[in-house]
Parts: sequence; structure tokens; C-alpha cells
Amino acid sequence: MPLSIIILAAGQGTRMKSSRPKVLHHLAGKPLLQHVVDASHRLNPDQIIVVIGHHADQVREQMVGQKLDFIIQHEQQGTGHAVAQCFGVLNQGNDILVLYGDVPMISPMTLEVMLKDTSDDAINILSFIAENPTGYGRIVRHENDNVIAIVEEKDASQEQKGIQESNSGIMYISGNHARNLVERLDNNNTQEEFYLTDVVKHAVDSGLKVSATICEDTEEVLGVNNQTQLAKVESLFRQKQAIKLMDAGVKLYDPNRIDIRGCLQVGSDVEIDINCVFIGDVVLGDHVKIAANCIIENSTIGSFSQIFPMTSIDTAFIGEKVSIGPFARVRPGTQCADGAKIGNFVETKKAQIGEGSKINHLSYVGDAEVGKGVNIGAGTITCNYDGVNKFKTIIEDDVFVGSGTQLVAPVKLARGATVGAGSTITRDTPADQLTLTRAKQLTVAKWSKPVRKKQE
Repeated sequence: MPLSIIILAAGQGTRMKSSRPKVLHHLAGKPLLQHVVDASHRLNPDQIIVVIGHHADQVREQMVGQKLDFIIQHEQQGTGHAVAQCFGVLNQGNDILVLYGDVPMISPMTLEVMLKDTSDDAINILSFIAENPTGYGRIVRHENDNVIAIVEEKDASQEQKGIQESNSGIMYISGNHARNLVERLDNNNTQEEFYLTDVVKHAVDSGLKVSATICEDTEEVLGVNNQTQLAKVESLFRQKQAIKLMDAGVKLYDPNRIDIRGCLQVGSDVEIDINCVFIGDVVLGDHVKIAANCIIENSTIGSFSQIFPMTSIDTAFIGEKVSIGPFARVRPGTQCADGAKIGNFVETKKAQIGEGSKINHLSYVGDAEVGKGVNIGAGTITCNYDGVNKFKTIIEDDVFVGSGTQLVAPVKLARGATVGAGSTITRDTPADQLTLTRAKQLTVAKWSKPVRKKQE
């Protein structure tokens, strides 16, 4: 039967002590809710409904364009009430899977296992074995292993409190019974809320089968309610990512000091030193070495390339056998061909750097096309901005630019040209010729250094 996924994301999250909606706080570079939506899409459901409430406009805006239906729960009257609000848009007869926007580590694989266990169930609960179940609803089973109740801590007998199997809150409800079971919920409790867990009682009273699938990895069902829990989940997420990398053959100098905020794809024999951050979609080819304290965002690093310490690379394509850093800043739009070198304290932006070309140190190259075999000396600047517009610098193959040079764009350095150190180049230079601009060097005779005046 087709599946509809309902993600509950209407809570205010007051314990986060933040003006930002709880489900929009970031885990590994993206909102908590986004993790749950991504997992949901992996199941190929018929529809995904997100129940929103506090800061509804912010949540809707953040999640736009992802084929989601939004329902506003104007008054937060419990989980059962939130699900009931969805029947107006729910595809009739669909099975329902209820997830939570603040339980971000749930995996599609676990949900797939859970859904496979629902052949003749009215309800299937995702449970887990808690070392310390205090505070969780206990899963009470019949001798035939079917679930007969979820008993909350305050209502549990001493014997029931000893049960370790606990309720995660994630629940499957058969489309044949969903509306009837949810509509039978009431708020006759101290909180005056409609609890979704009460559908278990109604199902059992009706002679319907209720089961529970035990989640093997309890970390997947951890919720986030405050900054401490968010930090814990972030740490666990990093550990899982590090294990995946090491399983893929990556050498991590310290698995506890790597931060992946997106998707990192790696080739073989990759080495990553400590305190590196990977943001967005990053691809590392074979035998790539990333030194300590580097930040790489939405970029591709070709095979056998080496990134030295303290380097920042953002939205760039780096070819094979390229050397970058230390202390380099590679800004968006940079493309480095094979064998290029960007050295220490070099900044590039919208620069195409040809095969084997070198910008060794202390230079800025922006809005530029740099050919093959070019050498750009220390302290060279492409002056690409006049305060209003930006202009391009073109440096053809085999050009040598001396240190301390300013290239005032738009300007073109023809193939094989040499520019003398300390020059300010404002016009195109001819091929295979030396071009330089120099003020006459003077020595002033009988000159004396200033002497500090005595204070009166």
C-alpha cells in the first residue's frame, strides 16, 4: 500500500533557549528537520507531510522546493492532535509513518526494516533497548510477543519499570485503520493533550495486531531538546562519519577531530590530518593528502594532490598533483589544472590556473585566466576592481611575473612575456619581451635621519 510520511515539527523548543525554531538548528551543517526529510525521501513515499506550528513561516521557507506538504498545527495539543490535522491532505487509504523533526539520526535502513515487519499489523512501533529506561514509555508484550500496551513511567508498576524495551515515538499505522484509531483519541489526561501512543490501546481493544521492531542502534532514536543534547548528537554523528571513512580506507590521524557537514566522497589511500572541516559536497580523489586545520567546501580535489595546513578551499575544482598552501585561500570559481601550485598566503578567486603554473606566495589572483607554465612572483596582485566594475587579467602560457607587481585589469600578458619585479602594468605586454615600469632610483646626499624632539 502507498506510504505517507508525517513529520512532526511544530514544537517551540523552549529548552534550546533560542529564537530559532528547534528543528532548524543545525546538525552537521544542515537543519535537524532536513536530516529527517532526507531519510524520508530515501523511502520513496507517496507523500511527505510536515506539521509545523511555531515560526511556521521560517520552517516552510527553509524547506521550500522539496515536494513537501505543510500543515499548520495552530494549537499544540499533543502528537495525536498533530497527526489528526493531516487527514485533510493525507492521500486516502495510505499507510502512515510518523517521524519527528528533532530525531535527526534515524536512518532509512532502520525504517525500511521496520516497514518490512508490518505485513498484517495495524500498528508497528519502533522500539529500542535502553540501558536506563527511566522517563521512557515501556513496551509491554503479550506472551505471543505482540504488543499490548505502551505504559508511561508515571503509570508503570514496579515490574513494568524493569522493562528495558522503550518507545521511540516513531510509529507505523496501517492505512486501513489509521483514521478510525486516531479519531478515537481523547484528551482525558492531566496534560489535556491527545497522545498518539493511545492508538495502541484502541487497537488492542479492537483485537488488532500491534507489534514493535527493535532499533539495533539506539543512537538513531535520540531526540534533541536542548543545546547539550544537540552537542551530543553532533559528536555521535561525527563518530559515525569517521567510521565510514575509515571503513572506506581513509587514514584519519585522529577520528575524533574531523567534522563533516555534508557529503564527503573519497578515493583510495586518502589521508586526512586533524581538525579538518568538510562542508557541502566534497570529492577527494585517490592518494589525496589533507593536512591539519583545513576547511574545504563544495569542491573537488584531484588525485595525488596535497593540501597543506590552514588552507581554505571554497567551491573550486582542483586537478591532479596540485599543491595548495599552507595558509592559502582558494575562493569560489577557482580552477586549477594538473600540476599547478598555489603557495602560502596566496588568495585566488574566479581564477583559471593552467597546468604546471605556480603562484608561490603572498599574491592575489582574481578574475584571471592563467595559462600553462606561468610563474607569478611573490606579492603580485591582479587589480581587478575599480570600485564599481570588475575586469579580467589574461596571462598566457610561459609568462614570468616578477615579485611585487600590480597587474591593472583589463590587461593581457602575451605568451612568454616577462614582467620585471616591482612593475605596475596597465597596458598589454608583447610576447617574449621584457616589460617593466621603474621610477629612477635616487640617493639623497647629506641626508640625516629625523631626531626625536625633547619633550618640554
